[in-house]
Amino acid sequence: MEKSTALFLFLALVKISSCCLDPPSAYRFTGTVCRLTYPAAVVLNEKTTEVIQAAFQHARYPSVDGERSIGFGTVKYGFHNLEIHNLSIGKSEFELKENEGIGISISNVSAVFKGTINYGYGSWLLSLKQSMDFEVESQIDLVINPKLYCGKGRVAADTSDCYLTFHKLKLLLQGDREPGWLKRMFTDIVTFTVKLVVKSQICKEINNVANILATFIQEQAEQFISDGNIGVDISVTSSPIIKSNYIESYHKGLVTFNNVTSDLNTSVFNPSQLTENRMLYFWISDALLDSLMGAAHHDGRFIRNISGTELTDLFQTELSSARPELLSKWLSSEGPVLKAKSVSVPHLRTTTEGSSVRAVAGVELLLDSQDVPVLYFETDVTVVVKASYAKKKLILKATAEHSISIEKVSTSEGATEVADSLRVYLQEAVGKMGIPKVISYLEPELTALMDEQGLYLFDIISPEVLPQDGYVVVQLDFGFPQHLLVEFLKRTLD
Repeated sequence: MEKSTALFLFLALVKISSCCLDPPSAYRFTGTVCRLTYPAAVVLNEKTTEVIQAAFQHARYPSVDGERSIGFGTVKYGFHNLEIHNLSIGKSEFELKENEGIGISISNVSAVFKGTINYGYGSWLLSLKQSMDFEVESQIDLVINPKLYCGKGRVAADTSDCYLTFHKLKLLLQGDREPGWLKRMFTDIVTFTVKLVVKSQICKEINNVANILATFIQEQAEQFISDGNIGVDISVTSSPIIKSNYIESYHKGLVTFNNVTSDLNTSVFNPSQLTENRMLYFWISDALLDSLMGAAHHDGRFIRNISGTELTDLFQTELSSARPELLSKWLSSEGPVLKAKSVSVPHLRTTTEGSSVRAVAGVELLLDSQDVPVLYFETDVTVVVKASYAKKKLILKATAEHSISIEKVSTSEGATEVADSLRVYLQEAVGKMGIPKVISYLEPELTALMDEQGLYLFDIISPEVLPQDGYVVVQLDFGFPQHLLVEFLKRTLD
């Protein structure tokens, strides 16, 4: 009993620890990888100042109360309603520190902090209570050294290494620029308190905003590769790594459908499979793509009905085999409908030649007002698909890898010789009519699906889809995703 309990605990600990392993150990559990290179970081850094500005504006500054002994009495004071105004930020510089983190320097942050001082002075000679508004003009430099780590299955940021340097801190009491005894008395108190409060709250808010941003990006990514009942778990398998030329994150890439999640522990990922020549890389395992196809099959997405002029035009395709008279008779009857669907789970395997997809489709031809098809057959097809993306459209090229088999042919006529004569024609028809027709459906529908997720909003430059042995690499350059920044800032500031 003790041994079984110990084994159970050990397995549980392995399962928990597998959520966030060191990178080499995590590779075999990794279904997708994202590599962001230095040129991409340069583009993203262009808007770092706007994110930092959001942190300053979103920060909430607490009231501070205190007292100080002066002369023959005590000054009690309170700072309230501290707000930031006239905020402007100069420039941002960054550095990727290998195996450490990211160094970010924000210079020339100019801001005016406004608030109210309530104070009282008490002694055996005098008692005084007063309230007045104040302003503090400031000039600040900011240094942040974020570290990325694996937090609750997501990429998280630790920005506790945060420093503010005040180059200017000028106190104005109710707009009075002339130094008086009260101003001289409060200058040290106010400036010290403002420094303390601002540093504490700004650094805290930057950490908050950084994690909101990390969560926002991952939520956007999950939404992009999920649709309806089909989702993809992109929880991280390891903490991201930072090299001098790129940042790389590792994700599970597990497909979920109807509360069932796929599994992966044999990934072939290795960092050497990606280069540093482009701005952004996505490494996608066959396991992820294969599971997506399986989920799409179970969700009934591989079903198509063809009728009317579309069906007539389809059979105008010239073939070397003569069309059987019986088939011509059915097609010229009233209301013919061709129905095609996958009858078993398709499977995918990628090589350098492309992604090889094997599928078994069932096809039936029905005539108007009839429930029983006049023709039914199944076809076992293996096609090699190559994908590309240009002018905001997905382009697929497919060729049959092996000879197409036609099986289970049955007709309303019932004669074996009729089925045999149809089989030869159907074999050629599937290759020259069926496969191109399927591709003609998939291209616009997959493009529309990606557009629904907002892909068309991105400025994608020269994307390439590179099939390899057991995985696919997507590499591209891009312009700054302004729409994401707008959405993020809206969410952060609301």
